[in-house]
Amino acid sequence: MTARLEITQAPYREDPLGHFAALRHRPGAVLLDSGRPAAPGGRYDILSCDPVSVLTVDEQGVTWVDGKRWEYETPFAAQQALLDALELECPASELPFLGGLIGYWGYDLGRSLEPVGESSTQLVALPVSRTGLYDWALVQDHQLRESWVVATRDRREQVMAWLQQPRARTAGFELLSPFAGELDRAGYARRFTAVQDYIRAGDCYQINLAQRFSAPYRGDLWTAYLRLRQATPTPFAGFMGWSADSGEQGILSLSPERFLQCRTDGHIETRPIKGTRPRGTIPAEDLRLASELTSSLKDRAENVMIVDLLRNDLGRVCRPGSVRVPQLCGLESYANVHHLVSVVSGKLAQGKRPLDLLAAAFPGGSITGAPKVRAMQIIDELEPSRRSVYCGSLGFVDVRGNMDTSIAIRTAVADGKRIHLWGGGGLVADSDVEAEYAETLDKIRHLLAALTSEKHEQE
Repeated sequence: MTARLEITQAPYREDPLGHFAALRHRPGAVLLDSGRPAAPGGRYDILSCDPVSVLTVDEQGVTWVDGKRWEYETPFAAQQALLDALELECPASELPFLGGLIGYWGYDLGRSLEPVGESSTQLVALPVSRTGLYDWALVQDHQLRESWVVATRDRREQVMAWLQQPRARTAGFELLSPFAGELDRAGYARRFTAVQDYIRAGDCYQINLAQRFSAPYRGDLWTAYLRLRQATPTPFAGFMGWSADSGEQGILSLSPERFLQCRTDGHIETRPIKGTRPRGTIPAEDLRLASELTSSLKDRAENVMIVDLLRNDLGRVCRPGSVRVPQLCGLESYANVHHLVSVVSGKLAQGKRPLDLLAAAFPGGSITGAPKVRAMQIIDELEPSRRSVYCGSLGFVDVRGNMDTSIAIRTAVADGKRIHLWGGGGLVADSDVEAEYAETLDKIRHLLAALTSEKHEQE
């Protein structure tokens, strides 16, 4: 039976934290966070909980819906089937999400699409993908400074009651020991040399090599997310937490990078980031670092390589001749770093849907290298453990055909008793090992510091 959605105005907040504090202990609570008011660029916050169903993909690529095995050719096909099962009568609206899938697609979901290899070990005990099917949402529009509850009449009464409940007191969060890297400097250098050998042999042009940092913790992951958000507000952030046999699992993402956006008219946009410099401590230093980035031939070459890769990926599902590059290597500045950001756009071909686009381009080329499949094989060979959610995507797919997803960089993953962070960067023929090793740390240094307990800051 088709359910009729209604759109009801709700109190507007400059950030979504107060609204989400009332929902975060509900089953399947999710927050897609634009980082306002501190982060530029983001327009919408999307919050929900109590999904109709939850689809997970395990490390063998098997799909499960509410504990029952689903047999589909790919996890993306299973997700499309679940989305098609949500029968909603949607009012005319410019809001991006009126119901559908919200969740994450882990980097290792790429193994269901391409022959990647089996060298690395799965050490982070999260599903490869977890997407909930939601029939309601609270959507905040920061451009219009308005908030709306999108729900059936019965569900709306539930939601309004949840939002009016007293906020649960935020518990503490602390690391039980400092973060430890999976690779030391020498281990990174050996892998750097292996990448250079592959490049010289003609296997690849670029490889994104990352390393994982882990620490035991106790306390509330929401508190940890608030610390991270304060340290580095970004326009494609998100928080998801749920209970599992191993304890609480969660995703705490502070991504600055859009992966794929698809609108109901079929317009597609992706915004790859390649090229990074830290922000300066004084204006003159900040300007120097930004100028150094924009004039760097190496960083521009990396960016252009990924743009070419994404043009190819989008071309698999776009109308012939529709793929364009309206911005190449533009400078964008965030709280802690400068980035070079390009924009690639296109028009979805007739008969193709947003999840076809996601499958065609997954995982994002900006965090693999080029050519993509060979790069993924080399990453599997050289990185000791699998990436889990890191370098996958967070986002939503709406029942009307809207989709927006991030690249899950600057992302912490918690799996019950340990919390993990990754730092990585693209390696090309003229990369310098010391500079690249430092970049893996620079990109997440502020996240490591934000999660470090006062006890360990004093040690």
